[in-house]
Amino acid sequence: MNNVFIDVTVLEPRMKHPTIFDAFDSVAEGYAVVIHNDHDPKPLYYQLLGERGNCFSWTYLSNGPEIWEVEIKKNEKNSETIGEIASKDMRKAQLLKKLGIDFCCGGKRSLEEACIDKGLDVHRVKEELQNAERATQAGPNLDFNSWTLSFLADYIINVHHTYVKESTQLLGELSEKVATHHGQNNPILVDIRNKTHELLRELNTHLKKEEQILFPYIKLLETPGFDKNKPHGFDSVKSPIWMMESEHDAAGALAREIRTLTNDYTRPANSCNSVGLLYHKLEEFENDLIQHIHLENNILFPKAIELENKL
Repeated sequence: MNNVFIDVTVLEPRMKHPTIFDAFDSVAEGYAVVIHNDHDPKPLYYQLLGERGNCFSWTYLSNGPEIWEVEIKKNEKNSETIGEIASKDMRKAQLLKKLGIDFCCGGKRSLEEACIDKGLDVHRVKEELQNAERATQAGPNLDFNSWTLSFLADYIINVHHTYVKESTQLLGELSEKVATHHGQNNPILVDIRNKTHELLRELNTHLKKEEQILFPYIKLLETPGFDKNKPHGFDSVKSPIWMMESEHDAAGALAREIRTLTNDYTRPANSCNSVGLLYHKLEEFENDLIQHIHLENNILFPKAIELENKL
């Protein structure tokens, strides 16, 4: 079966998702279901990911405010997503980041789709990835895939969650200082402060959900004799994972807005040292956030879902 087009707006509410799922199951690998809707169908993305697995790409053809059209393309079995590529080799992850390819929030796409989106030659990128694999890497190349879920969750908390918490006060105060002293002459600095504060608020709430709800449950999955049928506050680990990935998307979008506002963290001419420090710390923060979300979206969460399904 070839590509299928579905106008979701004409379907009964109870038939919308079943119709899309049936169409997706029917299309051949390499083909797509294109849906037309009157609102962002992002909840469908997480449901499809949870029930069918990491076997499709999700591309917005139209992204509101009145019409949303999404191409849901079924991946060929031998094609890796960019998230899978990055999760297996940090050298390749570093190259993808250098090329501006989002492998954390956008990690479900194929390399071909990501290259088209960035206007890159996919054959050239594949060659560079092969070269990166052969190259030696300075520093330790941590094999995150070999770690237990409990150890990886603890690593994320102790390294990345701690970094966010320790950075929150500095970035909050520094962005406020820069906006107050220089925002009148450069209004963009006010926008940067607002987006930074929003990102920090969202992340600190997000971390509490992971540390208090999701990560403890993921650790329980590895406990001998664990019974997933006992009440744990949700039916499956997929539910909180869908929520966390949705919040990752929102955080990633805010980080990209900050990068755009700062012109890729390029310090404005004749700006003071405080502006330079703010831009440097924001870039450092985004680099950590990319690795943070990558470890969760592309390694911890898929392995947790796989383990729960086996129990």
